[in-house]
Amino acid sequence: AWARKHRRRMFRWWTQEAFRALTTEFLFLVGLVGWAVVRAATPEAFSTEEPMEMAFINAILRSPTFPPLDPWLSGYAISYYYFGYVLVAMLGRLSGAPGSMAFNLGLATVFALAVEVSAGLVWDLAARRSRRVSPVALLLGPLFVLVIGNWEAVLEVLHARGVFWNQVRGVWTSRFWTWTQIPALMQPPRPPLRPVPGRFWWWWQASRVVQDYTPAGQRLEVIDEFPFFSFLLGDLHPHVLSIPFLLTWLALMYNLYRGGFRGPWLGWHRLTWVLLPLYLGGLTFLNAWDGPTALVLLVLATAWRHGTPHRGWRGLALAGVKAFLVTVLSFLLYLPYHLGFSSQVRGVLPNLLFPTRGFHLWIMFGPLFVPLFLGLWALARRQAGSLRTILGQGLTWAMGLWLLLNLASWLLAVMMWFQAAPQVMGALQQVGAGSLGDLVSIALARRVSYGFGALTLALLFAGAVGLALHLGRTRPRAPVGFLALLTAWAAVLVWLPDHLYVWDVFGTRMNTVFKFYYQAWQMWAVVAAVWTLTLVRNPRAWLGLSPWLVMLSLAAALVYPVLSLPGRMAEGGWAWTLDSLDLVARQNPEEAQAIRWLRQAPLGVVAEAVGGSYSRFARMATFSGQPAVLGWPGHEIQWRGSAKPLGSREDDIARLYTADTWEAVRAILDRYGIRYVVVGGLERGRYPGLNQDLLEQHLPLVFRGTSVLIFGYTPP
Repeated sequence: AWARKHRRRMFRWWTQEAFRALTTEFLFLVGLVGWAVVRAATPEAFSTEEPMEMAFINAILRSPTFPPLDPWLSGYAISYYYFGYVLVAMLGRLSGAPGSMAFNLGLATVFALAVEVSAGLVWDLAARRSRRVSPVALLLGPLFVLVIGNWEAVLEVLHARGVFWNQVRGVWTSRFWTWTQIPALMQPPRPPLRPVPGRFWWWWQASRVVQDYTPAGQRLEVIDEFPFFSFLLGDLHPHVLSIPFLLTWLALMYNLYRGGFRGPWLGWHRLTWVLLPLYLGGLTFLNAWDGPTALVLLVLATAWRHGTPHRGWRGLALAGVKAFLVTVLSFLLYLPYHLGFSSQVRGVLPNLLFPTRGFHLWIMFGPLFVPLFLGLWALARRQAGSLRTILGQGLTWAMGLWLLLNLASWLLAVMMWFQAAPQVMGALQQVGAGSLGDLVSIALARRVSYGFGALTLALLFAGAVGLALHLGRTRPRAPVGFLALLTAWAAVLVWLPDHLYVWDVFGTRMNTVFKFYYQAWQMWAVVAAVWTLTLVRNPRAWLGLSPWLVMLSLAAALVYPVLSLPGRMAEGGWAWTLDSLDLVARQNPEEAQAIRWLRQAPLGVVAEAVGGSYSRFARMATFSGQPAVLGWPGHEIQWRGSAKPLGSREDDIARLYTADTWEAVRAILDRYGIRYVVVGGLERGRYPGLNQDLLEQHLPLVFRGTSVLIFGYTPP
C-alpha cells in the first residue's frame, strides 16, 4: 500500500470485501477463544505424544543455535520435521508465554487458523457469480473439516445400550459386534446399560476403526485419526500443525487451477517462483508426509492450467517441468534442515494381506462419502447427454489404477522374494502364512471378501475422474473440476495403503494409513462441504432425498463431538489455566519448583531417570528445555531409524545413580558433559540402589527440596 496506485487498489478491495474479511477474522477469534477454553479445562500435557511436543517447544526456546538441541538425546540435534514447533515457540517468545503455556496456545491457534482457512476456502469454492457472503458456506467448511467425527460414536451408543446383544444364562453374545472386529465393541457392555458410552476414553476407539488381522488371528494396530479427535486428544503433532497450511495450499492450487499467478516466467509471475517453493518446502518441513501430496496437487493444477490431457502432452510436460523446478527450489530454500535430517524410512513394502474392509471404511469416512457420492451423481447428471461418457471414462481409469496397484504390489513382492527369500519366509510364518501358496490363496480370499472397500473407492475415483476429464474438455476452469480432482486424489491416497505402504520402524502399514487417511479427510471434507451446498440448492436430486440423507449423515457424525467433548474437558478437573505445568504443581509441587528452577538455570545437560515411552520419565528435560542424556529411548529410535546413536546411555545413567565410587560417577559426568543431576521420586523408584550419599559428598546442591534434589557439576 506504499504506492498511491496500490493504496487505491487496497481501498477498493476493502470496500468490496470488508464484511467477508471481518467475518472470517471473527471466525478466527471464535475458534481461538473457543479452543483455548477447551484446553484451559484440561491443560495437562502428560499423555500420548504431548510430552514429546512439549519437549521440542522448550528445547527450541532454550537452544542457542540451529538446528535446535534434541531434548532427549544430549549432543544431538532434533531429527524430525520440527518447523511447526519453531512457529509455536516463536509465538511463545513474542508473547512472553513459557513453553508449557505456548503448547496450549499453539493448539488453540492452529484450530483457529484452520477454522478461518476452511471457511474462506469453502466459500470461494462454493461461490458462483454472486459476491454475497453465505453464512452457511462459511460455517460448513469448519464443520466438515474440524468438528464432525466418524460414525464410530453411533456404534458406541448402540453398544452402551446393549443393542444387538443377547444374554443367555449370564453370558453376553452377539454375532453383529463380533462381526465388526472393533476390539472395544466386541466386549460385552458393562452393566448397568446406559444411554451414552461410559467406558474410560471411549472416544479413543474412533481413531482405531480400521483393523488388520493376520491369518493367525493376531491384531495389528492401525491408526485412522481425524482432525476433531486430534484436537480433542490434545496432540500438537505435525499432522495437526499442518492442517491450516495444507488447506492454504489447496487455496493456492485452486488459484493456479483458475488461471492465477500469470506472468512471463514460464507462464508464472516472478513472485510465484518464490511463493510456491517457499510454501511447498515449508509444508515438507512442517509435516514430511504433506510434501508428496502437495506436489501431486501442484502437477494436477498446473496441468489443467496449461491444457488438460485431452489437448496433448505438452501441457503435462510443462506441468512436470514446473513441478520439478518448484521442488528443487523448495529443497534449496530449506537446505540446512534437509542436511541435518535423518529419516527412518527404508523404502516401500507390498501389502498383500491387509486391505481395508468396506464396513470399516464407511464407519471412518461415511459422513464424507454420503455428500461426495450424492454430489458426484447430481453433478454428473447435470452434464447434458454426457453421463454415460463420464461413467465410462471414469470406470476405465479406475480399472487401470486397480490393475496398476495390484501389479506394483505383486511385482515388489516377487522382487523381495528373489532378494531375501529366507527373511520373506520368516515374515510369512510370523503372520500365519506358511508358504507362498498359502500367501496367494489368503491374499485372493481377502481381496474378494473385503471387496466392498475397494469397490467404494473405485466408484468414487471413477466418478471424480470422469467428471474432471469431461469438464477439462468443456469447462476447464470450472470450480467443480478442481473439486473432482481433489476427490480423485484423496481416493488414491486412501486406496494406496491397501497395496503399498512406507517401510518404517513400525514394520506395518499403520503409519501410512494414519497419514494418508488424515490428508484425505481434509480434502474430502472441503469437497463434501461445497457439495452439501449444491445438494441443498438442488433438492430434487435423488427424488428429493439428497438433503435429508446428508442431514442424517451429519447428525450421526455430530454424535462424536457432542458426547466426547464434555467428558474430555471434565478430565482435567476444570483447571481453567493454559499452563501445562499446573498438573505437575498440583500433584508434586516440589517437582514443579525444580522444573521452574531449571528453566532459568544456565544451559546444561541433565541426568535424570530413563524410562519407556508414554510415561513421566524425562519430565525435567521435557518441561525445562534442558537436554537430557536420554529421554524416551523408543521415540529416539523411531526418529533416527536405529538405536546406534543411543549407545550405552541407558546403562550409563543407571551406573551414574548406583555406582560405589566417585571415579565411576565422574567418568560418566565427563563423558556426557552433565551439568545437573536430578534425584527425585522417579530416580529413587527406578534405581533402588541409588547412592545419594556419594553424590552429596562430591557434588554441590544447586536446588534443595524435601524430596527433589538437583546436584550441580562443571564438566571439563
